[in-house]
Amino acid sequence: VQLQAFGGGLVQAGESLRLSCQISGLTLDFHAMGWFRQVSANEREIVSSISSDGEHTYYAESVEGRFTISRDLDKNTVDLQMNNLKPEDAGVYYCGADYTRHTTEYLPRGASGMDYWGQGTLVTVSS
Repeated sequence: VQLQAFGGGLVQAGESLRLSCQISGLTLDFHAMGWFRQVSANEREIVSSISSDGEHTYYAESVEGRFTISRDLDKNTVDLQMNNLKPEDAGVYYCGADYTRHTTEYLPRGASGMDYWGQGTLVTVSS
């Protein structure tokens, strides 16, 4: 299984970015996915997740209403559209895959249950 994250960059507060995670070796139909942000050397917090059926999503309170997670089964990608970015959104973002086959509506709520990670992509937001 390999995950590759793209799309980070430098933007001003209020602008948008779209992160994309290209997945190989894993079928999105059977696995939940998530986007996470590194907040310290040992902590990676969840930003958003999507269930294996694609019909359920979770957002951290801090990004609710501004970020949207989506997936493309044909391309095998999971994207995170980030609008109205704030300086506190800055950091290295990782996509993660939960290899365990849970129920179709299962939503990851933390990093501990994720089995595979992309390499991270840096988001910088200037005020």
